Amino acid sequence: MERRKALGLIAATGTATAASFTALPSFGAETGPAAGTTGQGKASGKGGYTFALDKNVKRTSVRFSNRYGIEVAGDLYVPRNAKGKLPALVVSGPFGAVKEQSSGLYANEFARRGYVALAFDPSFTGESGGTVRDVASPDIYTEDFSAAVDFLGLRTIVDRERIGVQGICGLSGMALTAAAADSRIKAVATSAMYDMSRSMSRGHEDFYTREQRQKVVDHLSRQRWTDAEQGAFARGSHEVPFDGNGDVAPSDRVLPKTLPADADPVTRIFFDYYRTERGYHPRSINSTTAWTATTPMSFFAFQQMTNLDMLAPRKALMVTGTEAHSRYYSEDVRAKSPDNIDLVVVPGADHVDLYDRKDVIPFDRLDEFFTKNLA
Repeated sequence: MERRKALGLIAATGTATAASFTALPSFGAETGPAAGTTGQGKASGKGGYTFALDKNVKRTSVRFSNRYGIEVAGDLYVPRNAKGKLPALVVSGPFGAVKEQSSGLYANEFARRGYVALAFDPSFTGESGGTVRDVASPDIYTEDFSAAVDFLGLRTIVDRERIGVQGICGLSGMALTAAAADSRIKAVATSAMYDMSRSMSRGHEDFYTREQRQKVVDHLSRQRWTDAEQGAFARGSHEVPFDGNGDVAPSDRVLPKTLPADADPVTRIFFDYYRTERGYHPRSINSTTAWTATTPMSFFAFQQMTNLDMLAPRKALMVTGTEAHSRYYSEDVRAKSPDNIDLVVVPGADHVDLYDRKDVIPFDRLDEFFTKNLA
């Protein structure tokens, strides 16, 4: 149970009850990562990005609107020697990350290999629009993928019949959902996939009991009254944990400001990416704060894998690691559609290794998959 509570990022690392939540702080309240730990990259040393731009790739900041009228911010990565019409990929990062982190790293690598790649910030996060900040919607996030396809398909350098999607972590589930609903997406790959609807409504490895699920619903419902009365949206755990007494114990941060000595292994690997120079970014929710506390409500209502059968005959490739705590998500999705979904399990890799460790991420296999299925 301790490991499961940790995956809700339980408030042992910074507890706050619903009654003590405060209004959303303004952006910029926190300006630097936790000290004392080094990593693979430093955002401030790479123009605000956690990785270096390949010398053979050109990156351009772009903006486009989804069908709800929200402006989505992205970075377009194009090979410098590009000729003719190229295959293109929409690349999404982990849930709570920004385009300057993992998704940008993937887009940079794909562009180096000859793709036009678009990394984007989901609506309400990063540099994208949306009046309420740091709120998540599985519907609108799924729409963001299709809006990105719209954008790519209008580029003269892109072959609109060869557009695919690469999802990472929590946006991967919505990448699959988008592909099932939008046949313009010809192939989809995921890395360290999370089904956020399942995670928020069922808990890690579906450990919530029926009683606990009701407690989460009741907690979120009460929080709506608090938000309405205060005229502001509180922060809170998007994966609601429970304390030793069986009560919900949300936190107003995804990750602690400093890592406790007794932190569980899952918190440690996330901290090592988001809270250190390796992957810290001041616009990343995971690096600095938490989602709006009522964010899980829409994920209870929107189940992401309902229409997975509509993906066929198009193909998907799912990448996970032998040590990834999220591995079961990919295995379960693959089991539902073994004829058109392949699974690659990287030996020794944990969940976060697949964010940025280029010596671990099977880019050759991903390239092979997209080359074949975007032909």
